[in-house]
Amino acid sequence: QVQLVESGGGLVQAGGSLRLSCAASGRTFSSYAMGWFRQAPAKEREFVAAISWSRLRSYYADSVKGRFTVSRDNAKNTVYLQMNSLKPEDTAVYYCNTGLFRNSDYVPGDYWGQGTQVTVSS
Repeated sequence: QVQLVESGGGLVQAGGSLRLSCAASGRTFSSYAMGWFRQAPAKEREFVAAISWSRLRSYYADSVKGRFTVSRDNAKNTVYLQMNSLKPEDTAVYYCNTGLFRNSDYVPGDYWGQGTQVTVSS
């Protein structure tokens, strides 16, 4: 069993930055790849970014590439999402997830956090 708790969301103006954190407890955090997803109102949940357990691989959705950076600190059981140059279309609830990489694809697993709201005003 893994428990995930996101934090760091809030209201920010377009062009601003936020740093999300996802703290994990339970089973060995460093065994998992970690992903970030988001869900805007009336939309499907979508992949944002993922990072391997070794931190050697990271992947991003095209919509956030060059603006968002995913990182992790295995000693602190925490994964981060640094979000820069935020746009109103980044407004969503952001979730972290444990998963794995299958070739170049991130496959989400069973454990999800409760989400943290990010709102970007124009």
